[in-house]
Amino acid sequence: MMKSEVQKPGSADDSFWNGDAEWVTREEPGKNRVYDLEERTARFGEAVIDFAKTIPQNPVTNRLINQLVGAGTSVGANYVEADDSVSKKDFLKSIGTCRKEARETKHFLRMIARAVPELKLQARELWMGQGAAFDLLKNLERPKE
Repeated sequence: MMKSEVQKPGSADDSFWNGDAEWVTREEPGKNRVYDLEERTARFGEAVIDFAKTIPQNPVTNRLINQLVGAGTSVGANYVEADDSVSKKDFLKSIGTCRKEARETKHFLRMIARAVPELKLQARELWMGQGAAFDLLKNLERPKE
């Protein structure tokens, strides 16, 4: 993937931190990007953090919160690593890690729904809202056996 960028002054990180409404276009100017997995996985990580803040803390949920936030935010981090990979082997390894972290996030959302039943609907909505992005991760090229 080409990473030619069309930007106003400053980087994508600057626009995020400064609250500017314009985002970086990571494709060549004539192409429309259909799926921006980097942005979607970042937003998922943010949603996980926001959800984790609503979970009441007690001895059972404290560990689950830490695990959920770790897994939920690492999906995007590993996708960024895959996007910047230098070889196909490196890309497949990082995408595989993304898939594993996404499944782990789903598991911890389920455990939180059990520990705090009143959050079950919110946990389900969080997961279902990102299902399409994770389906795309699953469908990225897998190694031939």
